Amino acid sequence: MEPCLEHEVADGIATVVIRHPAKRNAMTPGMWRALPPLLARLAADPAVRALVLTGHGDSFCAGADIGSLGTTYDAHEETTGLALPAEEALAAFPKPTLAAVRGSCVGGGCQLAAACDLRFAEEGARFGITPAKLGIVYFPGSTRRLVELVGPATAKFLLFSGELIDTERALRTGLVDEVLPVGGLDKRVAEFTRTLASRSRLTQAAAKEFAAGPAGPDRVAYWQEQARLSEEAAEGVAAFLEGRPARFGWTPPAGEPARSDGDPAAAGET
Repeated sequence: MEPCLEHEVADGIATVVIRHPAKRNAMTPGMWRALPPLLARLAADPAVRALVLTGHGDSFCAGADIGSLGTTYDAHEETTGLALPAEEALAAFPKPTLAAVRGSCVGGGCQLAAACDLRFAEEGARFGITPAKLGIVYFPGSTRRLVELVGPATAKFLLFSGELIDTERALRTGLVDEVLPVGGLDKRVAEFTRTLASRSRLTQAAAKEFAAGPAGPDRVAYWQEQARLSEEAAEGVAAFLEGRPARFGWTPPAGEPARSDGDPAAAGET
């Protein structure tokens, strides 16, 4: 099978699978280009409540498929030019995103995992950010995102050395949120995404936008108005008092999609 991104939507959860088993699911130029429009379609699908990004088989993603690129200079230009739009499209996805990681999560693969809201990993996974091995300048936005996850010291360790770390260190530094025993990742991801799908979309969308950066008064007012009109809180309290699951019904108004970038310049390289 040719390298590709597979996807399916089931029970409100979109699953995107990075498939290139001959090279531990390394991303080809075509795969980098395919990710943003795929994410745009899934973001617009009202049936999608959350998204899981994972790799085929026993590897998440070994980064960019350098062998599919040209000269060293072209490799730098093409890798950076393709990876950034894919990463930013994933970071801007307006619904909760979760990277389910097995095996190698290296280079561009780790970049994609870091762009997700959450990361669950199976024991034995290995993580690394490797531009120093290739002489590639890592993006300012990607660097900031990594620092926000793991702190300056660990970010510098990963970026300066290109060395890989195990799941124990990844969990300790905040690069991953949960580590599961071998064989337990799929069950935990399915369980957790069912929980996500049962919660208020309003709460999730507002929280994702506010977490991305400072919100201006207009956006705070927007979310306050949405909360008032939606009556999500009334439903949540009623469900709690009646001992039943809440039936949250809010969806983003047509023509006013929920934004996850917070600051309009967040996706730019300033």
